[in-house]
Amino acid sequence: MQDNAIQPQAVARRHRAVDDIRSVIKSLGLVFGDIGTSPIYTLTVIFLLLKPTVDNVMGVLSLVVWTLIVLVSVEYAWLAMSLGEKGEGGTIILRGHLIRLLKRGRGAVFVTILTFIGISLLVGDGVITPAISILSAVEGILLIPGLHNTEQTTLTLIAGAIAIVLFAFQRKGTGKVAGAFGPLMLLWFLVLAVSGVASIIRFPSVWKAINPWYAVTFLYENGAAGFFVLSEVILCATGAETLYADMGHLGRKPIIQAWCFVFLALVLNYLGQGAFILSNPAESKTILFGVVFQQSSLLYIPFLVLSILATIIASQAIISGMFSIVYQGINTRLMPMFRVEYTSPELRSQIYIGFVNWFLLLSVLFIIFQFGESKELAAAYGLAVTGDMTITGILITSIFWLRKDYWKSLIAFFVTVVDVVFLTSNVYKIPHGGYWSLVIAAVPLVMILIYTAGQRKLYRNVRPLKLDVFLHSYNEVYQAVNRIKGTALFFARTTKKIPAYIVHTMFMNNIIYEENILVSITTLDEPFGLKSFFKDDLAPGLRSFEIQMGYMEVVDVGRILKEAGITGEKGIFYGLEEIYTRNVLWKVFSIMKKLAPPFVQFHDLPSNKLHGVTTRIEI
Repeated sequence: MQDNAIQPQAVARRHRAVDDIRSVIKSLGLVFGDIGTSPIYTLTVIFLLLKPTVDNVMGVLSLVVWTLIVLVSVEYAWLAMSLGEKGEGGTIILRGHLIRLLKRGRGAVFVTILTFIGISLLVGDGVITPAISILSAVEGILLIPGLHNTEQTTLTLIAGAIAIVLFAFQRKGTGKVAGAFGPLMLLWFLVLAVSGVASIIRFPSVWKAINPWYAVTFLYENGAAGFFVLSEVILCATGAETLYADMGHLGRKPIIQAWCFVFLALVLNYLGQGAFILSNPAESKTILFGVVFQQSSLLYIPFLVLSILATIIASQAIISGMFSIVYQGINTRLMPMFRVEYTSPELRSQIYIGFVNWFLLLSVLFIIFQFGESKELAAAYGLAVTGDMTITGILITSIFWLRKDYWKSLIAFFVTVVDVVFLTSNVYKIPHGGYWSLVIAAVPLVMILIYTAGQRKLYRNVRPLKLDVFLHSYNEVYQAVNRIKGTALFFARTTKKIPAYIVHTMFMNNIIYEENILVSITTLDEPFGLKSFFKDDLAPGLRSFEIQMGYMEVVDVGRILKEAGITGEKGIFYGLEEIYTRNVLWKVFSIMKKLAPPFVQFHDLPSNKLHGVTTRIEI
């Protein structure tokens, strides 16, 4: 009897273990593509600047290992991920934490501005990462016998073609092929680890580089030159922010477990590349590919194909991340309502935003053809990454301090100082092409600033009617006019103040239905959570219905209305603003409003029932 009782528990434990393993493998494809492909170019770029002496190699390897420990393991895997909210992470989550702690005032404004900059820098990083990853992988073609003299123009065209196919595929969704991402990245990391071990065996003394003393000695002996090398060392940690930003897909536990495996594979591979450099000091071009080609020329082409697939997976994760960030920005009213398409009938979290997709594609193609070679692109890479890391460091330090968790706050402050050092070392890249990452990041930053300022200005000029004043007029008109049979929905930000378009529709045009429902959608300070309910009846024939949603929820408003029993409505009314202005900034804001789909179209409500009511506003 006892054995029979134990058996189901053992089966349940095995099922949980299998599910845990699947989650870890899945996270390899969703989270670690960017940081996982950095071994393709990191040491190659560094030793274009440095002589491959024993001291330099050991110092650089030590810097790489400890950068992974401090910036990835400590800052993101430990500190930032401990601040996840309902399993979700990201810059907007950190902003939410701080806004609640600071309440209102100048501190909250400063945090909001930092958030805007952090989001914009992530977009800049999201453009350069696919460009350098794909281009550096394609350059591995040069080691194939007979293709040594392939022109760089041909390589850039191949990289551009891969990027075009990748972005063109986004609209179809990635749900059907996403299941292969994890196993492919698992194979990639295993190959990196095995290749690294095979190389270390030939030069085992590279293990000493784990000692941080080599990093300190390198920086001390090389002075300013060593400081500027940090701007290339940071390439090993690109993609670290996705550990925290992508928590919501799988949760903290599988990402942490996967990082332990990824960290080991990366360290083994970097040490293996270091051993290869010390054994072959004349071979400084495409070091990772050189290692694999030396170990097995027969397996080189399969490895090259695998590396290109890995960079495509890394790029896919970044593109999906950009869609998610922009959607958060739309829900929190930081960005215009770009048209959102849902690529999976089962998972509404799988979304496609056309404007973002084509902006990224054009930017990636421009960067690929502007720089031409991965080593040239690396000279401009790192500024956006270190800027975003520094902002994350400032935010988490502030949160721990305000929570009176002084021990973690002190460690976070130390990490932030390290971030600032890396950011400062990257400043010299600005005249060498680094300005392009700032130019790209400036596009979403300017958009956010103009849009948020325009929305505030617009709301002040719309002059909504207070509810009690509205109800007084409504009751008179409802009794006096001939009411239209059926139900009508009127969308409003809140029922405390009634938008001008509703006042014009009901009182000036005498359009009043037998049943009128004011529908408001409220975005919560929490990332998740969804509630919908009728409030108290406001007047005869007038009810209010509220939907409360977390700012990371992807909701189906039509389904929510049906579940609440709101069906068969004759008309759905919403407000449009025709903005008249002579101010250049507000003209830009007006263009944004015109190009963005109306609120109800964003939520995919039936078009045959929609009625847009335009109000002319001067700002």
